[in-house]
Amino acid sequence: MGKSIPEKGASWETVRHELESLGKGDADWRSARTAVYVFNAGEDVLRVAKDAYALYQSENALGPLAFPSLKRMEDDVVAMGLSLLHGPEGACGNMTSGGTESILMAVKTCRDQARAQGRDTTDGEILAPLSAHPAFDKAAHYLGLRVVRVPVARDMRADVPAMADAIGPRTLMLVGSAPCFPYGVIDPIEALGDVARQRDVWLHVDACVGGYFAPFARMNGVDVPPFDFEVPAVRSMSADLHKYGYAAKGASTVLHRSEEQREHQIFEFGDWPGGHMTTPTLAGTRPGGAIAGAWAVMHYLGVEGYCEKARQVTDAREKLSEGFAELGLHALGDPQLGLIAYRSDDLDMRAVYGQLFRKGWFTGFTTDPASIHLMLSPAHLQVVDSYLEDLRAAITHVRETGATGDGVVTRYA
Repeated sequence: MGKSIPEKGASWETVRHELESLGKGDADWRSARTAVYVFNAGEDVLRVAKDAYALYQSENALGPLAFPSLKRMEDDVVAMGLSLLHGPEGACGNMTSGGTESILMAVKTCRDQARAQGRDTTDGEILAPLSAHPAFDKAAHYLGLRVVRVPVARDMRADVPAMADAIGPRTLMLVGSAPCFPYGVIDPIEALGDVARQRDVWLHVDACVGGYFAPFARMNGVDVPPFDFEVPAVRSMSADLHKYGYAAKGASTVLHRSEEQREHQIFEFGDWPGGHMTTPTLAGTRPGGAIAGAWAVMHYLGVEGYCEKARQVTDAREKLSEGFAELGLHALGDPQLGLIAYRSDDLDMRAVYGQLFRKGWFTGFTTDPASIHLMLSPAHLQVVDSYLEDLRAAITHVRETGATGDGVVTRYA
């Protein structure tokens, strides 16, 4: 039998001590030794997000009449996102709990619009590159659809001709990523847009990772290709604020080209004694703290601050890439933002990963092809040399001992 609630409450000092003890075995993200799950932009940004969250932790975005402040902040956050992502006149969106919910809402909107237009959506298809996030499969599972995955091209990006060939009578949505999670590369969104326009298919861009990073990298001079609403065929986007927006979890945005389109996202119900209910996203209650935290961090950093954070991340990636090359390693594709997966042609990368893990580095792992996966934060710029030193030692150990990666756990969950 599991633990039961205590008969008597404890002091906050006691509870706090136990909370801190529970976290002693967690990944050490505060010292920048974790390159997945957490986006460390510095203690000052963390403090802003925490304090803003605490100010509105009890308010509930389910009730905009009761809490118009949250409605104002959500509208501001969405407007700021759309201004970065070339949202046209009439574009709109909502905040969600994370990328998975944003993607689910975009897929739901696409499906319901197709139904409203008289299409049979039974076994409707989402056509996605092999590298697209599993959230599309989760959305399909919940919504009675199915995902058709197409192998990526040699450059690890979406294979546009192959995706065009895979479109069938039940295809509802094309997916492109900016960037994709496994390889950190941006799919050719313009070319996918040409296909979507010619075949009259919904194009969704999953910019959960890059939506609040790529615009600032571009301002810094990075040659980021068109990936957002500036591509006319893009109908919806997902972009996470709790990634490179550096907001408190969970905060994301789902964005639409028009209000007419978003109407198919909204849920309304009135056939019960509690009165009419309207919710724009999956959740009923939505935590005010997540909305306030995002609003506060965006105002705290501003364009100048975000550009500086983006520069720190790309500088870290470039320094790491140079170090990988010196060690005989290479990146997959041509990553331009904050994600990079690197590998060797002759080493067991799981064994290398295991050695780094033993030295306290907690990162991701890409399985196809086997490679170590880093999702970089601004704080990582300060530990690049230390990481490369430990990586060199890990490679030497694997080469000299013939160690293998058998039994090394590289799953995300």
